[in-house]
Amino acid sequence: MREEWNLFQDGIWTKEINVSDFILNNYKKYDGTEEFLVGTTDKTKSVWNKCTSLLKEELEKKVLDIDTEHMSAIDAFEAGYINEQDDVIVGLQTDAPLKRSVNPYGGIRMVYQELDAYGYKLNEHVDTYFNKYRKTHNQGVFDAYPTSVKKARHVGLLTGLPDAYGRGRIIGDYRRIALYGIDFLIEQKKKDFEALDSPMTEKTIQLKEDVSGQIRALEEIKSMAKRYGFDISNPAKNAREAVQWTYFGYLAAVKENNGAAMSLGRVDAFFDIYFERDLKAGFITESEIQEIIDQFVIKLRLVRHLRTPDYDELFSGDPTWVTASIGGVTEQNESLVTKTSYRILHTLTNLDPAPEPNMTVLWSEYLPETFKKYCARMSIETDAIQYENDDIMRPLYGSDYAIACCVSAMRIGRDMQFFGARCNLVKALLYSINGGVDEVKNDLVIEGFDKNTDEILDYDKVHDAYFKMLEKVATIYSDAMNVIHYMHDKYAYEYSQMALHDTVVRRLMAYGVAGLSVVADSLSAIKYAKVRPVRNELGIAVDFLIEGEFPKYGNDDDRVDSLAKEVLEKFYHELQSHACYREAVPTLSVLTITSNVVYGSKTGSSPDGRKKGEPFAPGANPMHGRDMSGAIAALNSVAKLDYTSCCRDGISNTFSIIPSSLGHSKEEQIENLVSLLDGYFIQNAHHLNVNVLNRETLIDAMNNPSKYPLLTIRVSGYAVRFNRLTRKQQEEVISRTFHERI
Repeated sequence: MREEWNLFQDGIWTKEINVSDFILNNYKKYDGTEEFLVGTTDKTKSVWNKCTSLLKEELEKKVLDIDTEHMSAIDAFEAGYINEQDDVIVGLQTDAPLKRSVNPYGGIRMVYQELDAYGYKLNEHVDTYFNKYRKTHNQGVFDAYPTSVKKARHVGLLTGLPDAYGRGRIIGDYRRIALYGIDFLIEQKKKDFEALDSPMTEKTIQLKEDVSGQIRALEEIKSMAKRYGFDISNPAKNAREAVQWTYFGYLAAVKENNGAAMSLGRVDAFFDIYFERDLKAGFITESEIQEIIDQFVIKLRLVRHLRTPDYDELFSGDPTWVTASIGGVTEQNESLVTKTSYRILHTLTNLDPAPEPNMTVLWSEYLPETFKKYCARMSIETDAIQYENDDIMRPLYGSDYAIACCVSAMRIGRDMQFFGARCNLVKALLYSINGGVDEVKNDLVIEGFDKNTDEILDYDKVHDAYFKMLEKVATIYSDAMNVIHYMHDKYAYEYSQMALHDTVVRRLMAYGVAGLSVVADSLSAIKYAKVRPVRNELGIAVDFLIEGEFPKYGNDDDRVDSLAKEVLEKFYHELQSHACYREAVPTLSVLTITSNVVYGSKTGSSPDGRKKGEPFAPGANPMHGRDMSGAIAALNSVAKLDYTSCCRDGISNTFSIIPSSLGHSKEEQIENLVSLLDGYFIQNAHHLNVNVLNRETLIDAMNNPSKYPLLTIRVSGYAVRFNRLTRKQQEEVISRTFHERI
C-alpha cells in the first residue's frame, strides 16, 4: 500500500482504478442527527463576503467581465483567487472570480453573438484563426445536416439541440486524481493506448486518437495545478488535498468546455473517508472540515460560461447544472449517507440558499430517518433540493452513479451521455392533423400526410396519424443527434473529462421530449369530448373548440394517464429502431428546463384548449391548474410513467405546495413531506423538485425583486434565483399549480 493510503482498507481499488470499491471498503455510514454541524469560519466569511459583493455587481451587469485575449483551455490562465490569504480551496476558471472565457471550438458565430450582447470585441488573432484555419463544431454540424433536420430545427419541432453550444452531460470521475494521482492515471492510459492494436479500423483509430488527447489533458491538469503551487502527480495525502485534487479535475473540465451541464458527480462518501481518517488522527477539526466544504462549494457557485441571448432564453437563470449527487444506498441496501452528506447540504445554511451546486438527494426507503427529516427541513427552508429515486436507479447503474444535468443517471467514469435537448410532441400532433404543415409558419415540414378535414376530430384517425408522424419525427431526430455528436467529438471533444473515464465507455444517446401533458390532454379531449378544428384559408387547424368534459392528466385518472404513457412508449420504441453514433444506447427524458416557455411560444393552439403561444407545463408535470384533485393525485399520475423500460434519461416533476398544506408546525410539515416523498417513490416514480412556498411570495418577488435577492426556487430539474428569470418565465412559474391540499 502507498504511504498516502495509510490506514485505508485494502481492496480491488489498490490494484486497478476502482473508486467505487475504495468507497465501499472504507466509508463510515452516519445514522445520527445534524447536531454536529458548525457555522462558517472567519476565512470563509471573508471569501464569501467578497463573492456576494461581486455577485450583486454581476446581477446588475448580467456579465461581470470577459477575457477576450485567451481561448478557454485547461492551462490557459494564470492562477486566480478570490481572497488569496483566506482561500482554503483554490482555483478559478480564469484569473479572476466571475470573469468568463471565450470558447470558440463550439462555434465562432456564437462567440460573436455572445460578445456583441455585452459590448466586447474578440482578439483579432483568435478571430483570424477560427475563420481561416480552424473549423468549429457548429460549422461541421451545418455542413452535414440534412434538409429535414434544418426544417425541423427552424420551426421548433426540434429545439435546444446542442449544435450551437457545448453538449455537456459528461461527468469525469474527478475523485480519481485524489485517490491515484495524475501520474498513475497517465500510466494507465498509456497502457490502454498500447493495447488498442491492429486491425486499425475506424473505431480503433478514433479511440487511439481520443486516448492520446486524454493523456495530454492529464499533463495539462498537472501543469494547471502547479500554477497554484500544488503537485498532483501523486495521491492526496490528507483530507484538504483530497478535496483540492478532486476540484482541480473539475476545474479543468469547466476551463476546457462550456458544456450545457457540467455536473460534479458524487463526492460525499469519498470525501468523508479522508475526513474521518484525519479526524481520528487529530489532524483536523470539525470546523476545519466544514471550512473546506464551504469553500469548495463557493468555487462551484462561481462557475460561469459565456452564452448567447438565445441560449439564455431557453435555459434562463444562467444555470451551469453543477449537479452534486448526495446520499443513496449500497447494493446491499446499506445507507451511503455520511457526515459529509450533511456538510454539503449545510452550505445552504452557511452560505445562504443558492441554485448551484444543484443539490440532488438520492432517495431510498433505506435512508436513515434522521437524514430524510433533515433534507425535508432544508427543502422547506430553502427550496434548493431535488430528489431522485435511488431504488429504481441503483439496480440499473450500481451504487456508484451520479446525476448529469438535471435528472439523468450514469455510472461515474464508466458511462457518458450524448445530450440531445427536446422534441416538441405537441407540434408533432398538430402536424399529424395538418398534413405535416407547421401551424405557425405554414411551411411544409414533413411530407406524406394528408390534412385532416373532419368537422369533429375522430380519435382513432388522429391517433393513427399521430403515431405515424412520431415514426417520421424519430428518424429526423436520430439523424440530428448522430450528426451533432460526430462533429462534437471531431471539433470540441472533452479531453480532460474523458481522461477521467475508463478508456472503453458505454455511451447513452439522451433524447428528450416536451409537451407531454398537452398531448395527453389533447388526445383525451378528442377521445372523450368533441373537438372541432378552426381552420384558416389554407385548411390549417389554428384553433380548436371543445364541447363537453374530458379527463385531464394529473388527477390519477387512468383514462388519460395511460395516453401519456402510450405516447412515450411509442416514441421511445421508434427512437430505438435507429442506429446511434458510436453504438450509443438510446434513452429518453421528459424534461423541459425553463424552455417550456419557449416551446409554447413556437407552438399553435392545441386540441386540449391551450392557446397559441402559451407555455407548456414543465417536464412531466400536468398543465397548470388542471391537477385539481390534490397533491397525491397529481404525484400518482406522474408516477405511472415508466422509468425503467422507457424513460431512463429521466422523468422530471416539479412540485409546489403551500406550507400550510403540509401542516401548521415545522415538525408536522417535515413529517408530512417525508411521507409524501416516501409514498411517491415507492410507486417507482423517478424525480421530484420540491418547492414549499406561497404563490403570493413569488408575485411580490416579481414586483419587488430587491426584497428577495436570495429567493431560490426549483423550476424543472434545476434551481434558479427567481430574480434571474425573465418576466415571462416568472409569470409562467407563478401560474403553475400550488397545491393547497394533500
